Amino acid sequence: MSADLLELRGIHKSFSRGFRKRVDALQGVDLRVSAGEARIITIAGESGSGKSTLGMLALGFLAPDAGEVRFRGQDVGQLRGRSLREFRRSVQAIFQNPFSAFNPFYPVDHVLRLTLRNFAPQQDRAGVEASISEALSALHLDPAAILGKHPHQLSGGQLQRVMLARAFLLRPELIIADEPVSMIDASLRAVVLANMLELKERHGISQLYITHDLSTARQISDRILILYRGRVVEAGSMDHVLDAPQHPYTQLLIQAIPQPDPTKRWQAPLDWQRGEAAAETAEMDGGCPFYSRCPQRMDRCLAAVPPLYATPANTQAACYLHEPESTSTA
Repeated sequence: MSADLLELRGIHKSFSRGFRKRVDALQGVDLRVSAGEARIITIAGESGSGKSTLGMLALGFLAPDAGEVRFRGQDVGQLRGRSLREFRRSVQAIFQNPFSAFNPFYPVDHVLRLTLRNFAPQQDRAGVEASISEALSALHLDPAAILGKHPHQLSGGQLQRVMLARAFLLRPELIIADEPVSMIDASLRAVVLANMLELKERHGISQLYITHDLSTARQISDRILILYRGRVVEAGSMDHVLDAPQHPYTQLLIQAIPQPDPTKRWQAPLDWQRGEAAAETAEMDGGCPFYSRCPQRMDRCLAAVPPLYATPANTQAACYLHEPESTSTA
């Protein structure tokens, strides 16, 4: 049996945009979630980088154009019957908008009972009610204050925690959370993030945390993958990547985070127009997609997309700045 709970290997995915035009959402992405100790892995990048597409592929909602998505060594696209049911139970999802997850005509506990009806039909009514109360309590929600309420009677933060409780009902091994706090008031984000961290530490549930917000990612994550235009440009432990970013794109992302100090000015904005024509040439010829925005670009970046190189910060970065000397001089 594979040592990995979930593995995405060499994933390529593109979509049609207009007549005879294809947009590459993911290009050669690898990701592994171990079946051992629980971890929270952040997938970060700007809008359009392929984060949500990666999450949909990991959930089996999309099929890759090339590459493999494997659950415990089995191709997710080939799962059927009991194996597919086990995958659906073990890999749960939390999405960005908690309001869209509920039918406004039903109380919020309808979705909890429906989950148990689908995955634990053998439970009697008393068992269902006990399981629901236990799941809500695990997320520090008072069942008496939640059960029987309609979605409009609860806050966005409460609804998102109910969705975490719904996932917890099935005792999954992995939760894929796509921007789970971006639509929640700032005062409640810390509560939801604390719940996610507790699911990992107390209950051993790994999570893929998809976000553009590096500050929230740092609070809960063990490892991070930075995506740019569908490619992993940097990967490593959270502290190593954010304390000593090695890829120019990661450095720009971190510099864009405002500091709560009025005496410190933001860095002057990059000239986004500089080198756009060269960027198009680079992409057509297979060059580095970050070429036009990179303050450290070199001519050789136009020739080929750089692979992930080991860096002095104990991370991996897709940049020729970290190419071993023996290779660069060959």
